[in-house]
Amino acid sequence: MKTKTIKQTVLFGASPKEVYDLIMESKKHKAFTGGVAKMSKKVKGKFETYDGYCYGYNIELKEGKKIVQAWGFKENNWPEKYFSNVTFVFDKAKNGTKLSFTHSGVPAENYKSLKTGWQDYYWAPMKNYLSSLKVSKKIGK
Repeated sequence: MKTKTIKQTVLFGASPKEVYDLIMESKKHKAFTGGVAKMSKKVKGKFETYDGYCYGYNIELKEGKKIVQAWGFKENNWPEKYFSNVTFVFDKAKNGTKLSFTHSGVPAENYKSLKTGWQDYYWAPMKNYLSSLKVSKKIGK
């Protein structure tokens, strides 16, 4: 099977720990995606996001710094029982966090949909969610 790698860099106006927690905490994950999320915080622990559309297990976890996971998808042409590798690296940036993202082992047929999917269903909703939290804090003061 021919595979490709997706690499993306995203800036967030929140701390590395806050961005890490959005991905790894079930309630926060659900809050920004709108879909049911079950996230284990243990190495070898399993996860599901978007009501089971995305699933996998944790390979490496360094709180606020790095997440490495095996990901599978209920997507057309996705091979059964096949996992790709996803790595999130969180670095402090001037006004928040620089997230360096790599998704390797993506079946070539799924590359385009997943490349835009990460932007549309993760990065944009995460930014919107973080912005809404800032607005809520300002209103609450």
